[in-house]
Amino acid sequence: MVSDSVISALQAASRLDPDNADLHLHLADLLFQAGRAAEALAEARQVLFTQPDRLEALRLAAWAAEEAGDPASAARYHRLNDALTGVIQGAAPMPTAAPTQTVLAEADPSAEPLDARWDLQTPRVTLADVAGMTEVKRRLDLALLSPLRNPELLRMYGATLGGGLLLYGPPGCGKTFVARAVAGELNARFLAVGLSDVLDMYMGQSERNLTKVFALARRNAPCVLFFDEIDALGRRRSQMRHSAANVVGQLLAELDGAKASNEGVFVLAATNSPWDVDPALRRPGRFDRTLLVLPPDPAARLALLQLQLRSRPHEGLDLSALVQQTETFSGADLTHLVSSATELAMEEAISSGQVRPIRQADFVRALRDMRPSTAAWFESARNVAQFANQDGTYDELLGYFRGQSGKGRGR
Repeated sequence: MVSDSVISALQAASRLDPDNADLHLHLADLLFQAGRAAEALAEARQVLFTQPDRLEALRLAAWAAEEAGDPASAARYHRLNDALTGVIQGAAPMPTAAPTQTVLAEADPSAEPLDARWDLQTPRVTLADVAGMTEVKRRLDLALLSPLRNPELLRMYGATLGGGLLLYGPPGCGKTFVARAVAGELNARFLAVGLSDVLDMYMGQSERNLTKVFALARRNAPCVLFFDEIDALGRRRSQMRHSAANVVGQLLAELDGAKASNEGVFVLAATNSPWDVDPALRRPGRFDRTLLVLPPDPAARLALLQLQLRSRPHEGLDLSALVQQTETFSGADLTHLVSSATELAMEEAISSGQVRPIRQADFVRALRDMRPSTAAWFESARNVAQFANQDGTYDELLGYFRGQSGKGRGR
C-alpha cells in the first residue's frame, strides 16, 4: 500500500512546482495505486493540459476515469491514446468505441451477448513489471515488439508481421502474466481464452464459440488474443475424436484469416506440453515462433519473495540464501514457500499467544518439506529435447539443459 505520508509530501512538492509534469504524473500514479482515482485523474489532467500527447498521462487518465465512474471521459482518453499510438502499432485505424464491454455492446450493433463475458481492458502491466526474465524480454522485443514499433522498416523490407507466438515451459512460471504484459506494452486489449470458453458438448458449438472469440478480438483491435493450454484445444488430431479434431481445423482457419482479416489481432498461446500441439498449428503464419519461459531467474525470485513478504511481518531474513536454494522453483512454488513459512510463524504465535515475525528458521523448515513442482516437467522435457528435436524446435530448451550440466560440472 502506498504511504499517505509519501503522497502528502509529493502533493506539497507539486504545489511548489506546478509546472513539473513528471512530478504530477508520479503523484497521479501513486494516488491511483492508493485507490484515490478522482485525485489521480485530476493530476493526470494537469499533465495533459500542458502535454496533451503524453501517452503515460492519457493511459493513466483513462484508467482513473474508469475507476472514478466516468466512462465517457475514459472513452475519450482511450480514443486519444489509440489515435496517437496507431502509427506505433502499425495496425488498421483504431476503433472509436470505449474499451469496456458495456460501451462496446451499445456502440457496435454487431456485438454479440458473448461480449459481456469478457474483461476487455488494456492491462496496466508492461514488461517493465516483469522481474528478471531478461532473455524472454529480449526475444519478445525481437520477435514481436520491435517490428510493431517500426512498421516503416517492415514496409522497406517488404515484410509483414504474421503468425502467432507460442509460450511454453513449466507450469506456474508466469506465461499468462507475460502475455498480459505484452498487451500492456502494445497498449492493446487483452482477451484470455481458456478451454472452457470454447469447448461445448453440443455438435458444432465449439467451432462457433471459436469463431465468436476471433470476431470479438477483431472488433476490439488492437487486441492480444491469448489461448491458455493450447495443447488441450489444439492437440494432435491423430489423438482426438473426429468432433474434437474439427475444432483444430476451425482454429487453423481462424489463424489463417480465411474469412476475415486478423490485422491488429496479435495471437499468443501458452502450453506446458508443446510436443502435444498439432503440427499444423506450428506451420508458418500460425504459431510459428516459440518462446521458452523458464522458472524465475535469481532477480525474479528475489523480486517475488520481496513482493510476497511486503505485507507480512518479518525480521532477519537472508533472501539471497533463499534465492540460491530455490533455483528451479516456479513463481507458484515461491508463493507457496512464503505461505508455508508464514503458517509456521502463525502456528507458534497461536500457541504462545504472542505475535512474532517470520524468520529464516521458518523458511528452513518449510524448504525441508518442499520440492519444486517443475521437476516432473523437466524430466519429460529433457527426453523431448534430446530425442525429438530433429527440426530444432527445442534448441533453446536443449541449450538450457546443457547450461545446467555445465553448472553441475563446475561445482
